[in-house]
Amino acid sequence: MASNPVERILRGIDGWQQRSPVAGPAFGVVRKFGDDRGPSLAALLTYYGFMSLFPLLLVFTTLLGFIGNAHLEQSVLGATLHQFPVVGQQIGKGAAHPLHGSGLALVFGLLGLVYGSLGVTQVAQRAMADVWNVPNVVRPGFFPRLGRSLAFLLVLVVGVGLTAGASGLTTGSGNPIALRILAGVLGVLVDVAIYAAAFRVLTPRQIPSKLLWPGAVLGGVAYSILLAAGTALVQHQLRHAEALYGQFGFVLGLIGWLYLVAQVTIYAAELNVVRARHLWPRSILQPPLTRADERVLGAIARQEERRPEQTVEVDFERESID
Repeated sequence: MASNPVERILRGIDGWQQRSPVAGPAFGVVRKFGDDRGPSLAALLTYYGFMSLFPLLLVFTTLLGFIGNAHLEQSVLGATLHQFPVVGQQIGKGAAHPLHGSGLALVFGLLGLVYGSLGVTQVAQRAMADVWNVPNVVRPGFFPRLGRSLAFLLVLVVGVGLTAGASGLTTGSGNPIALRILAGVLGVLVDVAIYAAAFRVLTPRQIPSKLLWPGAVLGGVAYSILLAAGTALVQHQLRHAEALYGQFGFVLGLIGWLYLVAQVTIYAAELNVVRARHLWPRSILQPPLTRADERVLGAIARQEERRPEQTVEVDFERESID
């Protein structure tokens, strides 16, 4: 029996969410996000994403400039910058000081690319392995991870190409409303496809691809919503903010945007795990632990196995509510 009114209320809420077919899985995703130190994983992705963004844009802009096709450069670069509502307003073709490519920029960009972009892909692979609680002893070594990092960069390049292609398909429509609807639908489909490919590349191969689609759909849809909301905010609310906040506000806005995207990505990956392993219902208050609680805690403990000779065993005492 609960000892105080607050605990009785919480126990009642806990019992309801455990029985609910919607609240139970949703709370299972949120709880596992916390169990896997999701905020820390999102912060690491944000840091390395910030470090890789500008080198990638420098290299991308320079390579497009060397191609010499002005229409291709404008369409592809515009599609790329559109994915970053804060950055695109500052370094696009319409900015006061647009980003231009050069040989020197290519050299420094490639050096920064090695550190930044491979760093974010390595952290992303670690995040997916942590989310799936893959034991350290069976995780890929350095060279397989390097290959996956390069594959992830290829996914990003193909994704940019698909985004530019989707934008080109919607150009020339005579109906502005139909144009916006078509562009929105194609954008969501492209984002879902990019998430599915990224999850496949970054997730250890022992996880079947069919288990990655629910999170890809959630991530793609959520990212499209974030992109639309961020673009609207920049265009309608922050248009005159630069004079007040300057570059400090620009950096904070970019970091905040990247952190939101990183959190959406981790939550989407957690949805895949919770759904695949039926990790619900979870308990708000303990004791007692549910079976799903025990499976999650056991997987986290076995995740620390680092040598083939090492075996981690987990046992739980059966407790009851006083």
